[in-house]
This record gives sequence, C-alpha cells and structure tokens, in this order.
Amino acid sequence: MMRQLTFIVGTGRSGSTALSRIMRVHPGILSLSEFLSSLGDPAIAFPEEPIGGDAFWKLLSDTENPMTRLFRNGVTMEEFVYPRKPGRFSSETGIPRISWMTLPHLTDDPDGLLDELERQVKTWPPRTNPEHCEALFELLRARFDKRVIVERSGFSLHWVPYLHKAFPEARFVHLYRNGPDCALSMSRHAGFRLIHLQQDIFRIAGIKRPSELTERHIAALPPHLAGLLAPRLDPELIWKADLPLASFGTMWSEMIGAGIAALAEIPAAQRMAVAYEEILDAPDRELSRLAAFAGETAPAAWLDEARTMLDAGRRGLAQHLPPPDRAALEEACAPGMRALAAAR
Repeated sequence: MMRQLTFIVGTGRSGSTALSRIMRVHPGILSLSEFLSSLGDPAIAFPEEPIGGDAFWKLLSDTENPMTRLFRNGVTMEEFVYPRKPGRFSSETGIPRISWMTLPHLTDDPDGLLDELERQVKTWPPRTNPEHCEALFELLRARFDKRVIVERSGFSLHWVPYLHKAFPEARFVHLYRNGPDCALSMSRHAGFRLIHLQQDIFRIAGIKRPSELTERHIAALPPHLAGLLAPRLDPELIWKADLPLASFGTMWSEMIGAGIAALAEIPAAQRMAVAYEEILDAPDRELSRLAAFAGETAPAAWLDEARTMLDAGRRGLAQHLPPPDRAALEEACAPGMRALAAAR
C-alpha cells in the first residue's frame, strides 16, 4: 500500500521550485520534482487500458521528448537540472524524460538511479498507469527511506481533474502567487512564452492539443509561429515575439479560474491553499501547515534550513513597472485575483 501522496499544483512561476527544494531536505518527505512532466499530455497520460512495465518505462525513459528538442536548439531553463549535473546523456543522445528534472532532484547520480529503476520497472506486470506511478513512488520512497510522498510540478494546475480521477485518495496543495508578479515572471521565462505562443497556434488552427496539428494547419500559420514547429527552432522566435505583458495576466487569470473550479470538486479535507507571499511572511507557520497536511511534522532544524532557501526579493516585482503597464497587467489579473479571494 502506497504511503500518503500529496500533489503541489499551481500555474508555475509561483515559488514552487523553491518549495520542492525545501521539501527535499525534510527528513521524512520524498520530494518528487516535475514528475508530471515525465508523463507528457495530461489528457493521454492515464489511459484506461493496462500496460506492462516495459511500456511504462519506455514512456519515462524516452529521449526524443520536447525538452530534448528545446535543449538541442539552445533553449535552456533553470528547471532543466540534468545538464548542470552532466552524465552519459547529452543533447546529441537525448535526455530521458525522468532525468531532466526528477532524478537529479533526488540524487547526485541520476544515471545510476535511472539504471536501478530500469532493472525493476521493466519487470513489472501489466497494470494501469496510475498503478505504475504508485508503485514507482513507493519504490522511491523506500529507496530514500522516507515516510510520505510529495510531487510538485510548476505548470500543473490543469492536471488537477486527471490527477484526482487517477489518485482519488491523494491530497492537493494549491500554491499561488500574487497575479501581477506571477504573470510578469511568466513573460520573462522561455517556457511560458512558448506556452503563450502554443496557445496562439491552437487558437489559429482551431485545435486543443499538439496531436491534432496537421501539415495543413502548419501551412496556414504565420512564419513566427510556424517556425516554432520546424526541426530547427530559432530561440529568437521565442524572445522576439510580440507578446503584450497584459496577455500573460489574462493567461494567468484563465489558469487560476479553471484550476480553482477543478479543485472545488475535491473533498475539502483533501485540499488546501497557500500563498507564496504567506510562506515568505510566516515560513515556520506555513511550512509547518504544509508538512502536517502532507502527513509529517516540522522539525526545527528543517525550518531553520528552509528559511535560508526563501528569496523575498521576488515579492512585488510588478510594482516597479511603468504605471500604464502595471495598470494593464493588474486589470488582466483581476479576474484571477477575485477567484482566489472567493476561494479563500
């Protein structure tokens, strides 16, 4: 039987990476960072039909993934931990999905852990993907001698309906940040600029996900969007794209609105919310609350170390924008801010 499982979900750019690092140093918590990114599209991550352990491992160890493509074309992100702990994989060989962020977060020898997991996972009998995930989580929990499991992926709020269906007993923490600050951070991040541009592609093509995109759709796209789908991706297409700052506020508000609606479908005892700013203001109180919700205590030594890992300098960044830009961004974020206030 798997131990207590908690998902920390959010829009991204909300302090969640720092929270994963804090959870990693807790003596009783297995901190899984960006595991959901290993599974790809949430709409197809949990098929109903069982698959064998070899097929499940093929999904996790796939080297020709979107992250490899970005890296090969010179697009790097702070979340990509493996290239900063180089091993036997490279942009030429491709890097396994689970090795980009999840395994290097757990160990300084991600290649060794990958091999260790492969030997066991490939022998597993057929079962559903959620059952495979539970078995993997439990395997890692025991391997690192932890007591509970906390998975945290930054861009994960849209996963909530799929996760609740796949793991009905799991708990959910919604980590959020002041809307204008979060949206401003998104506008300066390659991954979220790509998400914005991808949404533009979907809107123009009239589709909902990448698997629906055809050559006919691509031919009808403007060059700055079609170029994002070419084998060789020019990073300048991401950074030079004319993306109004307020449009990131709109994107953030839409994510928050949909996410809060999905979280409302989960029993109240299985969900909680916490603001990044509240963690900065009262780290001992909020981190103790988070640990208790995940099924753990908050040792004094852990809280002491956690306080050194928080960066208060990320607070209030939007306040330094020119007044017209700040006003437009605040207006775009207003629906999301109202939804957060109502949910609280």
